[in-house]
Amino acid sequence: MGRASTHQVKRRRVFYIPGYDPIHPRRYRELYRKEGTAQAEISGYEIGLKPKAADGGNYGWTVHSKIDGDTVEAEVEVLVWSDIVRDSMSTSIPATYLQLVRTAWVYIASGALWRLMKLRKGPVIAALYPIGMLLAQLCLAVLFGWLIARLAGLATAWAIGLVTGPEDAALGAAAVAASAGLLSGVSLLRWFKKKDGKFFAYYLMHDYSYSASSRGANPPELEARIAIFTDAVGQALNTDVDEVLVVGHSSGAHLSVSILADLIRQGRVPKDAPALSFLSLGQVMPMVSFLSDAHRLRADLKYLSARDEITWVDVTAPGDGCAFALCDPVSVSGVAPENKKWPLVFSAAFTQTLSPARWKELRWRFFRLHFQYLCAFDRPKDYDYFQITAGPLTLGARYSGRAPSRSRIDRVVSKYTSIAA
Repeated sequence: MGRASTHQVKRRRVFYIPGYDPIHPRRYRELYRKEGTAQAEISGYEIGLKPKAADGGNYGWTVHSKIDGDTVEAEVEVLVWSDIVRDSMSTSIPATYLQLVRTAWVYIASGALWRLMKLRKGPVIAALYPIGMLLAQLCLAVLFGWLIARLAGLATAWAIGLVTGPEDAALGAAAVAASAGLLSGVSLLRWFKKKDGKFFAYYLMHDYSYSASSRGANPPELEARIAIFTDAVGQALNTDVDEVLVVGHSSGAHLSVSILADLIRQGRVPKDAPALSFLSLGQVMPMVSFLSDAHRLRADLKYLSARDEITWVDVTAPGDGCAFALCDPVSVSGVAPENKKWPLVFSAAFTQTLSPARWKELRWRFFRLHFQYLCAFDRPKDYDYFQITAGPLTLGARYSGRAPSRSRIDRVVSKYTSIAA
C-alpha cells in the first residue's frame, strides 16, 4: 500500500493507548526513556528522547534512534483516558463494596467466569483477588471494631460503675462500645483504602467493575473518547510518515480494536497511506468480550481480523499473570470469520528473554511483569518494544513469515458470540 510497500521506516507516528490507569502519561515517557536506554545498551544501538513541542495536542515525546546503521525519528503520543478512569474510581467505600457484589454477580451469573477459567487461571485469579482482599479487609475491620467495642465497653462499665449503679453502667458501656467499635472499624477501612497503592484492591475492583457495570458495552464517555482517538489516528495517516503504529496495552488493547475498526469502516485509510500497524500487548480482551452486551467489541474483533489495511500483532507471555496469554482474542470470543488474517499471536517468553537472575527478581512482582512488554529484556529474542516503535522496519516487515506460538489458544470459548444488540 503506497508508502508502506518499501517496509522501510524513516519517520513514524506512534499512538500509545494505556490500560485502566489513573496516572499522568509522563509515567510512560519516563518508562520509555529509562528502559529504552537499557535496551539500547544491551542490544548495541542508539536511542534518545526529547520532549514534544507544546502544541496543545496529545502528551508525547520524540525518539531518535540509530539501529543497524539506519536513522529513524518517531513521534510518540499517549492517547489519554486517565480522566475517565479517575472519575470511575472516585467512589466511596460503601459504593466500592456495592461494585464488588454487582461485578461478582455479572461474571458468575452469566457464566463468563467459568469460561474465562478455561483460558488462563492467572488473570481470573487476578480478577478474584480484589474481591477476596476487600472481603478480608471488611472482616478485619469488623473484628477490630468488635475488639475495640469490647474493651471500650468494659472500661466504661468499670468507670461508671464506680459512681453509679449497674444499670446506668450497662447503658453507658453499650453506648460507648457501639460508638468506639463503629469508629474503629470505619477508620481501619479508610486506612486500607489510603494504602491501596500497596494492596491494589480498590484499584482492581474499579477496573473490573468498569466493564461489568455495562456488561461489556462501552459507556457513553468512553465511546466519545474513542471517536476522538480515531480522529487522531486518521489525521496521522495523512502526514508524511512511513508508518502509523497503534500500541494498546492491557485494557487499552480493546479500545485500540474499536478505534482501528471505526477508522477502516469510515474509509479513512487512503490508498497511499503509511503502513498502518497495531501492536496489542498484555491484552485482557476476554474479560470484556465474554460479557453479554459486548456486541460492539465482538463486531470490531471480527471486522478487524480480516482487513488487508492493517498488520496486527498480539504479544503476551504466560509469565504475565494479569493477561490472557496466547489467547487469540478473535477466536476465543467466537467471532473468527472464514477469511481471518489477524492477529499474529506469539509469546514474549519472559522465562527465555529474561536472564534467570532477572526473572527471579521479577517473578512475583505481578503488576511489574504486566508492564514488561514496555521494558528492556536482558536476553532479547525477536520482540523488542523499542525497535518496533523506533526501528527502521514496519511491524509487518519485522514479523513477515513469523509463525504464531504453537501453544496459543484459538478455540471458541465464549458463551456470548452475538455482534448485534
